[in-house]
Amino acid sequence: MLAMEKEFDSKLVLQGNSSNGANVSRSKSFSFKAPQENFTSHDFEFGKIYGVGSYSKVVRAKKKETGTVYALKIMDKKFITKENKTAYVKLERIVLDQLEHPGIIKLYFTFQDTSSLYMALESCEGGELFDQITRKGRLSEDEARFYTAEVVDALEYIHSMGLIHRDIKPENLLLTSDGHIKIADFGSVKPMQDSQITVLPNAASDDKACTFVGTAAYVPPEVLNSSPATFGNDLWALGCTLYQMLSGTSPFKDASEWLIFQRIIARDIKFPNHFSEAARDLIDRLLVRCIKSRCHQSNDMAVTL
Repeated sequence: MLAMEKEFDSKLVLQGNSSNGANVSRSKSFSFKAPQENFTSHDFEFGKIYGVGSYSKVVRAKKKETGTVYALKIMDKKFITKENKTAYVKLERIVLDQLEHPGIIKLYFTFQDTSSLYMALESCEGGELFDQITRKGRLSEDEARFYTAEVVDALEYIHSMGLIHRDIKPENLLLTSDGHIKIADFGSVKPMQDSQITVLPNAASDDKACTFVGTAAYVPPEVLNSSPATFGNDLWALGCTLYQMLSGTSPFKDASEWLIFQRIIARDIKFPNHFSEAARDLIDRLLVRCIKSRCHQSNDMAVTL
């Protein structure tokens, strides 16, 4: 088994060059702000499961000594190694450690045992935006406008740091107890050229920016055509998410991934009658095929919302 203990030390010296040519910082002393602790799972009281992924689950965990509640992301080491996900896990940890924004989930510390890696994340007691949409059937335009504005603010910061999230969707938008949005799950994040994020030489989400990642219903058409990832990926996914807030379902939903992809490529989108002209216009501009036109929308989003 890969010696992941050394890869998650709290103090690292970074050397080497990017495998994808990105001019990200990789040759400097680097200390994690969120330390690696010597905790064990026995130091926590576990509660409900927040979510389950392909190689991880997130559970509510209260530190016995302090009573502090975290969202504890538990990742299976064997699966990570077998499926070659080490770079994804390391990159997520490193990126979360360096991002500071009220609209982004906070990483407090990490620890590990023989079978699992643990990330102690900020607990959002309001749950997923997806669950709120499901409970209500759909959101009002005022609610959707508020949440979208908060996502835009956080995405502007993420993009300013030279990162593409690549998996924006209602399941990855969490609500605090007072109703504010936090972007979570940076497992698909992509550092671009001149990224302000310092990364490990062997921590990269993939070797090519055009590698397919994310969730089928929110993927832009250019990714399906093997074009490189851009900030426009996140804006397309935001358009799909806004549509889902207002309708209760994703715009390209269908019976299979293949059918979803065909609808995305054809831009087969139908607006329910209750959508206002302003909502249709904004979603139309976010779901435009032209990447440059889509990216230009980010400059006008704050004013529009």
